[in-house]
Amino acid sequence: MCFVCKDLSGDFLLQSIDQSGLRDTGKPEFLSVLLKEMASKNELLGKAEDIADQVLRRSKNVLPHVARLCLISTFLEDGIRMWFQWGEQRDYIDQTWGCGTVISTLFVLLNLVGQLAGCVMVLSRQKVPVACGLLFGIIALQTIAYSILWDIKFLMRNLALIGGIILLLAESRTEGKSLFAGVPDMGTNKPKTYMQLSGRLLLVLMFMTLLRFEMTFVQMAQNLIGSALIILVAIGFKTKLCALVLVAWLTIINFYYNAWWNIPSYRPMRDFLKYDFFQTFSVIGGLLLVVALGPGGVSMDEHKKDW
Repeated sequence: MCFVCKDLSGDFLLQSIDQSGLRDTGKPEFLSVLLKEMASKNELLGKAEDIADQVLRRSKNVLPHVARLCLISTFLEDGIRMWFQWGEQRDYIDQTWGCGTVISTLFVLLNLVGQLAGCVMVLSRQKVPVACGLLFGIIALQTIAYSILWDIKFLMRNLALIGGIILLLAESRTEGKSLFAGVPDMGTNKPKTYMQLSGRLLLVLMFMTLLRFEMTFVQMAQNLIGSALIILVAIGFKTKLCALVLVAWLTIINFYYNAWWNIPSYRPMRDFLKYDFFQTFSVIGGLLLVVALGPGGVSMDEHKKDW
């Protein structure tokens, strides 16, 4: 019933109640107040969506490029770090796995070349599926090599990165299909639809790692509001608006909590904060791709069209 009510004005609803005789049931004031509140909230939400639509229309040519750059930023930073910390990374792998200098050197080289090549291919829009395959492989390799499987927080972040890459694949399918815009579409693009769903669900994991369980009113409010927004993105309800709000919020807390440039270079905390900073930006890029592509067929926004 709420989905019908949301598309109607409060005055029309009140008029309908008058015609149906509900005002004579002894609860006219309660219903009037309830419906007026619903109408005012829907009006406010409608204004927010209008603002979001204006932002999207003005940035539609830039948004996909910004989204891709943000999404691959963690791979770009890690590839560059492999170059500047070649010896440290090689020695760490050698000491952890006892695999010898040759194997550990090949590991660092593979990470450097694979990540930088994948980033260049994504940004230049050349063989994007191959680039996504490279980045998938790098994530899997690092998950094993750095024992991320046993650290739930880092594992969830890697899964969120996979969600972002899946959205890149979905975007590449969209571009491929647009080449045949004059050909009639005989059905929905189901692989792309399920990619968008998978990407949205995996992005939720990144948000879960950002929750701070502090018993303060401000932090609890942030957790509740942020959790509600990311759930709405996951189920695909008011997706673009919720994703834009999350992008703004994550950007603010990322610069606030992960200000790695304020830490001296000799302190290990600098690398940890830099890692968190660029991983969060990758998820921001995934959310921007959700905004650019839309939620896809498996979403409440899509199914509302049939109601």
